[in-house]
Amino acid sequence: QVQLVESGGGLVQAGDSLRLFCAGSGRTFSSYVMGWFRQAPGKEREFVAGISWSGANTYYADSVKGRFTISRDNAKNTMYLQMNSLKPEDTAVYYCAADPNIRAVTAGRGIDFWGKGTLVTVSS
Repeated sequence: QVQLVESGGGLVQAGDSLRLFCAGSGRTFSSYVMGWFRQAPGKEREFVAGISWSGANTYYADSVKGRFTISRDNAKNTMYLQMNSLKPEDTAVYYCAADPNIRAVTAGRGIDFWGKGTLVTVSS
């Protein structure tokens, strides 16, 4: 079992930066592929970024590539999402997710564990 808690969301202006945190419980945090997803009002949840068990491999949606950076610290059971050059279209609830399978995370299907989300609002 892994419990995930997101934090770091808030209201920022376009062009600003924000860093999200995902704190995981349990001794097996490093056994899971982790990912960030987001859901904007009236839209389906979408994949944002993913990171392998060790952090050596990262994956990004085209819409955030070059602006967002995913990372993790297994010693602290924490995953991060550094978001730079934020745009109003980045406004959404951001969720972290964990699954043993990289394909589940990148496809956003059959994921074992989800956090409850943190709201990011980017004003123009």
